[in-house]
Amino acid sequence: MLVIIGYVVVCFSVFGGFAMAGGHLGALLQPIELLMIGGAAVGAFVVGNTSKVTRATLKSLPKILKGQKYNKADYMELMALLYELLNKVRKEGLMSIEGDVEVPAESALFAKYPKVANDHHVVEFMTDYLRIMVSGNLNAMEIENLMDIEIDTHHHEEMVPSHVIAKLADAMPAFGIVAAVMGVVHTMESVGIPPAELGILIAHALVGTFLGILLGYGFIGPLATLLEQKSMEGTKIFNVIKVTLLANLNGYAPAMAVEFGRKVLDSTERPGFAELEEHVKQKR
Repeated sequence: MLVIIGYVVVCFSVFGGFAMAGGHLGALLQPIELLMIGGAAVGAFVVGNTSKVTRATLKSLPKILKGQKYNKADYMELMALLYELLNKVRKEGLMSIEGDVEVPAESALFAKYPKVANDHHVVEFMTDYLRIMVSGNLNAMEIENLMDIEIDTHHHEEMVPSHVIAKLADAMPAFGIVAAVMGVVHTMESVGIPPAELGILIAHALVGTFLGILLGYGFIGPLATLLEQKSMEGTKIFNVIKVTLLANLNGYAPAMAVEFGRKVLDSTERPGFAELEEHVKQKR
């Protein structure tokens, strides 16, 4: 919703200001200029990216219209689930959660937390390292290093679409100049026509530069920034799991391990200590 509002503000400010200054909006309606700029941008996008990156970028675009990926309630659900898993381990031993981590879809414990259970990436990350803990083959330092590598890989993959969109935004002013130059060429070959008509051709040519800059910095560039922010949100939840599990591996009680994970969160999503404790008690 905010994306649409932002675009409306951009259009109203630019085109509204132009009209208020006495400009004629019809002069900016140049479909041929848009065809040249848009076609060149699409072609460069296809040439400059592999099919894997292209699919990932197109798949990420619907995210721009969605709200925050994880909110405070989602993190509280995650930490309550982690607490129950670690508390079960403390009372009954590591082998007691083997069934939960092997087939989380059939786990009664995971079923209590549907928001977490329906997130495939989060469940996979969590159960993979719980499974490693159950096997007992790695120490805390080795597991932390492995977690860091996986989180970095996930973050890199998530950031690819934003980098691609940012490069496309940077190229839009140049494509606008290309369209403008083509318009100038057409104007120069029309020398000899009445000055009024010549002025119209020059105005049409300048619209290409205007559209390229507007599309690059007013529409496409902000999308890259938004996708980057959403990618960072997606990484935060893995860090919560990482810190919580490592704290438990280092000997901290489940309640304190969850407190370690709580401290990772941004202030806008971080629940208070008493608030989280009350939520965990309600879920048990």
